[in-house]
Amino acid sequence: MTDRSPVVAPVTAWKPNDRWLLGIVLAVINFWLFAQTLLNVIPGIQDELGITRTLGNLGVAATSLFSGIFIVVAGGLADRVGRVRILNVGIALSILGSLLIALTPADVGGVTAAMLLTGRAVQGLSAACVMPSSLALVKTYYDGKARQRALSFWSIGSWGGSGLCSLFGGLMATSVLGWRSIFWISIALSILALFLLRRTPESKAPATGNGTHHRFDWWGLICFVVALVTLNVYISQGPRIGWLSVPGLLLVVLFVIFGVLFFQVETSRRWAFVDLGLFRNLTFTGATLSNFLLNGAAGTLIVVLGLMQVAAGFTSLQSGLLTLGYLIAIIATIRVGERLLQRFGPRRPMIWGCIITGCGILMCSMTFVFVAQYILLAFTGFTLFGIGLGIYATPSTDAALSNVPENKVGAASGLYKMASSLGNAIGVAISAALYVAAQTVAPGFIQSLGLFVGNQHNLGLRFGAAIGVLFNVFMVAIALISIIVTVPRHRPQHEEDRRPEVPAPPAFGN
Repeated sequence: MTDRSPVVAPVTAWKPNDRWLLGIVLAVINFWLFAQTLLNVIPGIQDELGITRTLGNLGVAATSLFSGIFIVVAGGLADRVGRVRILNVGIALSILGSLLIALTPADVGGVTAAMLLTGRAVQGLSAACVMPSSLALVKTYYDGKARQRALSFWSIGSWGGSGLCSLFGGLMATSVLGWRSIFWISIALSILALFLLRRTPESKAPATGNGTHHRFDWWGLICFVVALVTLNVYISQGPRIGWLSVPGLLLVVLFVIFGVLFFQVETSRRWAFVDLGLFRNLTFTGATLSNFLLNGAAGTLIVVLGLMQVAAGFTSLQSGLLTLGYLIAIIATIRVGERLLQRFGPRRPMIWGCIITGCGILMCSMTFVFVAQYILLAFTGFTLFGIGLGIYATPSTDAALSNVPENKVGAASGLYKMASSLGNAIGVAISAALYVAAQTVAPGFIQSLGLFVGNQHNLGLRFGAAIGVLFNVFMVAIALISIIVTVPRHRPQHEEDRRPEVPAPPAFGN
């Protein structure tokens, strides 16, 4: 695949305004808010559509999985064919994916499963296009403190959307409009985003060498897709097919083979599907790895909200209300994270955010208490979860992109957001799998621990939830270590106050 069209940069006279930034936020929020609502409403969707819990869990993870798989491809394409073009394609795919899910029929067997999973996959492809292209445009059109402010609003669309998704999904699912209205609203806001972004000048990566581009690394992509799909299927289906069964072991073997092939291909080619050279920058590595792990902590949501609906009889709205503090906290503290970044650099707020997040998740793991006590613990825990993520979000994003060369900003944005999506998909899959698997532990052993008070008939559910949530505490601890080891105490300032050069206007722009 080659692209010999001239490299285009943004025009000097054009400057983004707050309406344009709103369009970016709406484009980003379509994944983190609307697509992520299934974390909370999947039990109701399973019953209405007549699908199994296994298929429902696969539907939850499919969007993040497809986003993570293809986000680097989309980031590279954004650099080459145009960031605005790829952004518009992503918004259009969001409309298509939401339409497929909204129109999914109930109890039609394969048709139901095909439409649901296809819609979720298309939503993942949409997110893969939107996230790196929108981040690249923000870095292109803003700099210094203006860029940090824009990144804060971008983070409100992503982290804030993830905070609202459980509450919003539960509200719509229990209203007279029903859960399908979630995706009709998503379509309407996608159309509004297209309108607000319609006059954005095209932007591409600066030319290098003779201005030509390398062939696309299809073999690397194939190895990457097979490795990640087999891993996700193994994790999500393990409790059903058996971790050590022949199909399960076959999936593990395929993952190892194609994972090894992927690294061999990527390290032996000059033009690789994933630019592993970006990870030579320790700051980028620490930000990306911690981003992967903290997004993986989203497994806390599916476990806790599912536990409250199954074990305590909560509706999706009632369980979603537990995350109200999470929503308020994450939106309120994102700008705090921006100010902490400006004062201390990225390292300290990233560390503080991880510590607060870990404390919140630890509180959510205390399923051994009475229901009334756990409601208070979970609400407080989710609030701390939101505070920690809000403080972490903007410093992490800025740390990941501040030193990236301009001609690789799309690919770097893609890698950073690939970490978000794959962390979400894999974290949710592992947490859900541990939740299900730990429920099979003998009740006598759980009682012998002497921890679980109250109703003894749901010990398996409560113990499984504790194990599933504690796994997320472990991931946050690893994220904290990665930041301490890789992110420097003081951020380099060589790009802080420099505005990018802006050549002549493009021949065509959107």
